[in-house]
Amino acid sequence: MKPPILIIIMATIMTGTMIVMLSSHWLLIWIGFEMNMLAIIPILMKKYNPRAMEASTKYFLTQATASMLLMMGVTINLLYSGQWVISKISNPIASIMMTTALTMKLGLSPFHFWVPEVTQGITLMSGMILLTWQKIAPMSILYQISPSINTNLLMLMALTSVLVGGWGGLNQTQLRKIMAYSSIAHMGWMAAIITYNPTMKILNLTLYILMTLSTFMLFMLNSSTTTLSLSHMWNKFPLITSMILILMLSLGGLPPLSGFIPKWMIIQELTKNNMIIIPTLMAIAALLNLYFYLRLTYSTALTMFPSTNNMKMKWQFEYTKKATLLPPLIITSTMLLPLTPMLSVLD
Repeated sequence: MKPPILIIIMATIMTGTMIVMLSSHWLLIWIGFEMNMLAIIPILMKKYNPRAMEASTKYFLTQATASMLLMMGVTINLLYSGQWVISKISNPIASIMMTTALTMKLGLSPFHFWVPEVTQGITLMSGMILLTWQKIAPMSILYQISPSINTNLLMLMALTSVLVGGWGGLNQTQLRKIMAYSSIAHMGWMAAIITYNPTMKILNLTLYILMTLSTFMLFMLNSSTTTLSLSHMWNKFPLITSMILILMLSLGGLPPLSGFIPKWMIIQELTKNNMIIIPTLMAIAALLNLYFYLRLTYSTALTMFPSTNNMKMKWQFEYTKKATLLPPLIITSTMLLPLTPMLSVLD
C-alpha cells in the first residue's frame, strides 16, 4: 500500500474513533463507528490473500450487524424519549440492544467467534490495531451509558468471556489466536466492572492496550506467528525472549507486574459491592489464561530448542526492524505496580 493512501486510511480510522469518543449525539456516534469500520478493512487486507479476504469479510459482517443493532436501539430510544442525547436512555429494551451491539463490536462472549478468526487471518500489524485501537470506541460508549446498562446481562457476558478467553486459548499454537483469546478474557474483566466503577475500566483498558502493544511489537521484531518460531528466538534475540517472559506474566496478572493492578482492583471493587462468587470464578478462570501464557514463556525463554547453526549464539545480530517505542512500552507494561495507590485515588 502506498504511503499517502495508508496515511489517509489511518487518519480516517483515528477520526472515526475520535468522533465516537467526543460526541454526545447518537447519530454522530453511529457515523463515527461506520467511518472507523469502513477504513479498517483495507488495513486488514493490506497483505492480500484469500485468508485476509475471508477475515475482512467476517469482520465487516459482524461490525455491520452490530451497527444495525445499535441503530435499532437508538431508534427505539428516540421513539420513547424523543431525544438523540447519549445520556438519556429511558427504555430498557433500547439499553439491552445498545449493550448487545457494543459487546458484539468488542468481541465479548457470546459474540466472540469472529475475534480469533479475524485476528488469525491478518498480519501482525493489523492484528495489533484490531486488538488495541478498535476497542477504544465501543468502550468509550459503554463508559458513557454505564448508568443505564443492565448489570445482570453484562456480568453474565463478562463471566462467560473470561471463561471462553481461558478455555479457547488452551491448545492454541498460533500466537495471533492466543492474543485474540487473551483479548476476549481482558474485555470480560472490563465488562464486569463497568457498571460498578467505570473509571476503573479505563485504567484496565489503558494497561491492556500497553501490554498488548508491547507483546505484538516483540512478535513483529522476528515476525513470529507460531509458538515454534518464537521458540527459535533465543538464538537470535536472547534479550527479547526474557522480555516476552516478563510481558506474558504481566498479561497473566502476576503480582509484581503491571497486569496485576486491574485484576486486584476489580476483585476488590466487586467484593465491596457484596459479590463474592463472581470475582472468585473470574480469578479461577484467569488461571487458564495464565497457563497458556506460561506455555509460551516456557517454549520461549526456559528451553533451548535445537537451531540450524552450530554456534550457541548468532555472531551477527541484524536488527532490521526499528523498535522505537519498545523500551517505554515494556517498562509501563511491567513496572507500574508501585503507582497503585495513586491510581486507586483516581478511581
